[in-house]
Amino acid sequence: MISIVCVYNNERLLADFLLDSLGRQTVQHELITIDNTEKQFASAAQALNFGGRKARGRYIMFVHQDIRFCSIEWLRDAERMLDSLPNLGVAGIAGRKDGGSSILTNLTNGTPPTAPGIRIGAEPAAVQTLDECLTIVPRDVFNVLQFDEMTCEGWHLYAVEYCVSSTLLGFALYVLPFDTYHASVGTFSTPTMPVDRLISRCHMAAPPFLPKEYYVALKKVIKKHKNHVSKIHTVFGDWSTSSPIALQQMTRAVRRTARKTLQSLQVDA
Repeated sequence: MISIVCVYNNERLLADFLLDSLGRQTVQHELITIDNTEKQFASAAQALNFGGRKARGRYIMFVHQDIRFCSIEWLRDAERMLDSLPNLGVAGIAGRKDGGSSILTNLTNGTPPTAPGIRIGAEPAAVQTLDECLTIVPRDVFNVLQFDEMTCEGWHLYAVEYCVSSTLLGFALYVLPFDTYHASVGTFSTPTMPVDRLISRCHMAAPPFLPKEYYVALKKVIKKHKNHVSKIHTVFGDWSTSSPIALQQMTRAVRRTARKTLQSLQVDA
């Protein structure tokens, strides 16, 4: 059985998406919802650990309130596949391989629904990191390793840190090939950090800018793992643990601008 743990701050979203699609599933599951409408929990790690410790299923799914399962057999098929995965630490529905430039996922998001990455086939894909919108952890693994409430004090990168810690313990990570819809597009477009504002003013090509809290969390994750890994893999790219974050942001923007300029010149030619 899969236990579903969801922290929510919007009852309508929860009802219209996650609860509606869970009500259509054909197999038994345990539902643990955590009301954070009054901001009772300071961080995702704190809230999810609270819910995860209540779970009784063989697997624990940590999922956002605005996720919809696109099949009534989603939970049944997922549990069967999870049972077959060797050395499973964490599974999810969107992730990246080391050095890969695209997200591997059968997820769609936004309105109208669009694919944020490259679809995978009918088999799970081994990856180095998973997106926070949905992750599944065997309860036996969760009993050994829980979300780091000290490092991840907010609502960003808690699953990324968990993925790093899982791989350091020798566990494997997988993206599951099941169609899923996420109402949120999960990006941020207003530059909040000084280097992001510089990139914007210089009209450099850049990926969607991320909120300040994201970079604060990233700095803490890097500090924790800089002696263990050379990169922190995220769905927004790989981050070196030995180079300042601001320098990496500027380098990415310069390279992206150069590529776009070269492509434009080739088209004009």
